[in-house]
Amino acid sequence: MPASKRSAPTRLLLDLYRTMLRIRRVEERLSALFADGTIPGFIHLSIGQESVPAAITHHLTNSDTVAITHRGHGQALAKGINLDAFLAEMMGRASGICQGRGGSMHIADSSVGMLGANGIVAGGIPIAVGSALAHQLDGEGNIAVPYFGDGAIAEGVFHESLNIASLWNLPCLFVCENNGWGEFSKTDDQFAGNLKKLAATYNMDYQFIDALDVVKLSNLAGRMVKAVRKTSRPAILECKVTRHHGHYEGDPQKYRPEEELNQLGDQDPVSAAYDKLINGGVTAGELTELDQQIQAEIDASVAQAIAADHPQFEQATAGVYA
Repeated sequence: MPASKRSAPTRLLLDLYRTMLRIRRVEERLSALFADGTIPGFIHLSIGQESVPAAITHHLTNSDTVAITHRGHGQALAKGINLDAFLAEMMGRASGICQGRGGSMHIADSSVGMLGANGIVAGGIPIAVGSALAHQLDGEGNIAVPYFGDGAIAEGVFHESLNIASLWNLPCLFVCENNGWGEFSKTDDQFAGNLKKLAATYNMDYQFIDALDVVKLSNLAGRMVKAVRKTSRPAILECKVTRHHGHYEGDPQKYRPEEELNQLGDQDPVSAAYDKLINGGVTAGELTELDQQIQAEIDASVAQAIAADHPQFEQATAGVYA
């Protein structure tokens, strides 16, 4: 089917699929680079959770701000962080977005409204709330989006952030990527309440969705983003996702039931979107060409990062306050 004759839902899905596939291919490459020792430290991959940042960011502008998590590569890429600088940072190169000092869990780029990743569970949430206050004060109609996992909902700073956001009517959309695991423990073993009741306690709109269907998620996210902009009232969006890799790359995942691991293929938003695109008239050849374009972009960025210089030790204290 010619692109000009495709339905609006198919065009939307193709746009979202492009973002998800790019995140997936980048993280697959990160996994390989980490395995061969090219990437130092730890990395936490969001494979299986790509639909959330793709759907949310579709409705955001560069002036909207996001605070992302230790599992935030997809959130950063969807917001528009430069791939060359991103991959260089992963490899600890001087050309990285943070000059090779931050690595996977501390990437940031204010030019696209990305306030930064945070290795502290729930650490980015109050930062986003502060940004929401700035948005309220400047009156430009922008919003802040803190991403967090279900492992963050028992943290005190999360509850404090909900309280102040509600009291001060801050334009903040709290987005929970609930993959059912907080590190190596089931969410139900860590938190006695639930987000729906918590939202009611703080007088916030709350919505829950299975993030396997990226179009449904995008439509819901669009309505919520619009409402937060219009009313300057905070809201909570809880997205059910499936974490395909371990808590960290290299995690053997012995704590996860074998049955759950065997069913991961049925909980893949990228594959689900691919199937819907094929059913919607997009050809396999078109999708293969898109995949090849993304792979070529990644190949070029990886080669550039590997060839880049390492930071100079003499510059280690530059930018340090004390």
